[in-house]
Amino acid sequence: MDTLGIENFNSVQETEGPKLVQALEQHVKSYEVDIMNLQRATALRSSGDDIEVELANGAVLKSKSVIISTGARWREMSVPGEQEYRNKGVAYCPHCDGPLYKGKRVAVIGGGNSGVEAAIDLAGIVSHVTLIEFDSKLRADAVLQKKLFSLSNVTVIKSALTKEVLGDGVKVNGLRFLDRTSNAEHSIELEGIFVQIGLLPNTDWLKGTVNLSKHGEVIIDHKGETSMPGVFAAGDCTTVPFKQIIIAMGEGAKASLAAFDYLIRSSVSEPVTT
Repeated sequence: MDTLGIENFNSVQETEGPKLVQALEQHVKSYEVDIMNLQRATALRSSGDDIEVELANGAVLKSKSVIISTGARWREMSVPGEQEYRNKGVAYCPHCDGPLYKGKRVAVIGGGNSGVEAAIDLAGIVSHVTLIEFDSKLRADAVLQKKLFSLSNVTVIKSALTKEVLGDGVKVNGLRFLDRTSNAEHSIELEGIFVQIGLLPNTDWLKGTVNLSKHGEVIIDHKGETSMPGVFAAGDCTTVPFKQIIIAMGEGAKASLAAFDYLIRSSVSEPVTT
């Protein structure tokens, strides 16, 4: 839903996030699947032979298997103008929205691997990239930094704190930042801002239930199974690398097949030997 342009989804030359979501929902509704909208899961626990999912309204769902696919949200800058110009120049996915800024000036916020990779990718599409990093040095791998600094249309600004997203009321036209070394404020004219300061998996409600990584991602095996028997997970809320729509879909299919296999095997009693 947060992705405006999708141009790298196999067999679909071009679409938009909301359109893809609507198509997915209609597809699900064509089957006998119960959909409970406007409900939030708050707890997950094992209860005998069942797995219980507690909802915010106090209701409890019981099942023999559960697939968690709660996704992740972009870590935000939390500065004035960010929400106002979201999808109007403020973007979070360079792979998805990068082609929309062909020939334009953009900024990338974040000097870790994701930020530097985004700047490298965007440099081949846009006219100029300004990478802004809060720390006094970039945190990306050395090989990525070497590639970044070899590009002629990239400027790197370190020790900079983003203060405000600027716009004309319709779309982004600039960015204001603080030089943390001199305490001087500066503005840059540009058409797009890509925020690359990390993803936050939607797994707070699972702490203490299934094993999570240090980043809060659900740890899964090659079948998508979690540390709790009968509970599987898929997509951006898990440790699977490369947070992409097509990968999440494949992971969802894999987790579904694994859950089906689990149900078949758990319904068969072990033979008693004497």
